[in-house]
Amino acid sequence: MFIPSNEMPPHSRVWVYQSSRPLTDSEAELIISKTNEFVETWTAHKAALKASFELRYNQFLILMIDEKQAMASGCSIDSSVHFVKSLEKEMNLSFFDRLVLAYWADGILKLVSKDEFEKRMEKGEINEDTIVFNNLVQSKIDLDTKWEGPLKNSWHKALLEV
Repeated sequence: MFIPSNEMPPHSRVWVYQSSRPLTDSEAELIISKTNEFVETWTAHKAALKASFELRYNQFLILMIDEKQAMASGCSIDSSVHFVKSLEKEMNLSFFDRLVLAYWADGILKLVSKDEFEKRMEKGEINEDTIVFNNLVQSKIDLDTKWEGPLKNSWHKALLEV
């Protein structure tokens, strides 16, 4: 059952899917409509999940479940992955390329490969204060407090040996 994201508890489990490109407004509307339909019928072992979603910056699809109400099962997680993959196919984009990193530069959301990210770091275009996205957050509280943050406080630092 759909619950507005602002009503989801802080412990809610989240999955962040980053689109390989910005979505057009019409694509965003279609994704919102389809995701709402999916979340309304999302279940675990035939029990309705207290679930929500957001589409942020026309770039990130975020799914949420209140696992205190009902735990996500392997099958329910598989169904969400299948759903997101169906969006990929229909919209000709990717939500699963983990080697593309997102960051803010002069108020513009940028997407670059890991190699390009490192090159921009070497040139000084990206530094420890650059705001990056941690799409590995697993709870709503972490989404709200740690999803967007400076490179120096993110997992990106260790991966890229800043």
